[in-house]
Amino acid sequence: MLAIDILRWPGMNQAFLFSLVLTTVMALAAIPFGKRRPKDAPVTWGEAMIGSVYVFFVMFLAFGVVPHQFIVHADNDLGWRKDKLVNGPFDLLQAQANGGNFPFTVSYEAVRDILVVVIHVYFIALMIYLFVWWQKRHDKVSKELETSSYGRPLVKVKKA
Repeated sequence: MLAIDILRWPGMNQAFLFSLVLTTVMALAAIPFGKRRPKDAPVTWGEAMIGSVYVFFVMFLAFGVVPHQFIVHADNDLGWRKDKLVNGPFDLLQAQANGGNFPFTVSYEAVRDILVVVIHVYFIALMIYLFVWWQKRHDKVSKELETSSYGRPLVKVKKA
């Protein structure tokens, strides 16, 4: 039997993965809380302060800690530097300057920076989704018409 430690693989970094999962779970924790809380309930000063500190902390993790942990992982563990060039499988991405057919040179540092932008876009999309969900959390669209005391639907007649 082979003993494989999955956390020792080169693409796995415990600090980055933990911060990514923790931040996502903390952001999504607003959904069960929002389902429980009535929309028209007044907010006290203390609740507003706790909520704002919580949202600030989640955004600090999302836009500060998680990208930083990925950059540290890419630089230290993976060795993605500016002088390390991406050639791709079968040298498909080898630059013309280095004897290949690809029109420009791609370094691993550029790939790292693109992935950091993807992390930011993921968290921006998640935040926008949660903000919109929070505002519409108890809005129910009823397609049924109001009925009169006789059980007939009430319809407004438009006058021309």
